[in-house]
Amino acid sequence: MLARAYLRASTTEQDANRAREQVETFAHEHGLNIVGTYIENESGAKLARPELFRLIGDSKPGDVLLVEQVDRLSRLTDSDWKKLRAELDARQVRVVALDLPTSWMLTSGDEFSKRMFAAVNGMMLDVLAAVARKDYEDRRRRQAQGQAKAKSEGRYKGRPADTKRNAGIAEMLDKKMSWSAIQDVTGCSRATIAKIARRVRVA
Repeated sequence: MLARAYLRASTTEQDANRAREQVETFAHEHGLNIVGTYIENESGAKLARPELFRLIGDSKPGDVLLVEQVDRLSRLTDSDWKKLRAELDARQVRVVALDLPTSWMLTSGDEFSKRMFAAVNGMMLDVLAAVARKDYEDRRRRQAQGQAKAKSEGRYKGRPADTKRNAGIAEMLDKKMSWSAIQDVTGCSRATIAKIARRVRVA
């Protein structure tokens, strides 16, 4: 059975390759042939993830999307999760996650067993996706509360500015490079470019 591994981390500071060996070992033990590995550093709360959708586009009916944990695939809102599920179902891509034993049954057994476990697995996927989203929202809320408390006590200084990167962006702006080109080179957001552009104009 053909599988495509999806490895995701939220930020460039995190190692998306961390679980690669574990995923490859699982595939070997369960008779899955990994024909592609798709790696990206994007938030699981975002539906727009280029590598994930490239994986889905490359998949054929019956292929497996293999992930370490369900939260690597989704920390999406309910509506976005339904959109992703609909896309996977339309392409007949099966999700197998190392932390979801009901999904392992999709890699073996007769057709009846596979259909039965597919139904059970679909429900479990929905539950774990909802749990992953709640965990994401809880962490964001605690982080915001911590920052608010630190600000009230005069301790919060925010994330330190990347002065080297910002200087490079200012130089590219001075050379009249487009914002899209700057994003491609630096990987920063348009909001960051806009902030630096305002500073350059003021200066």
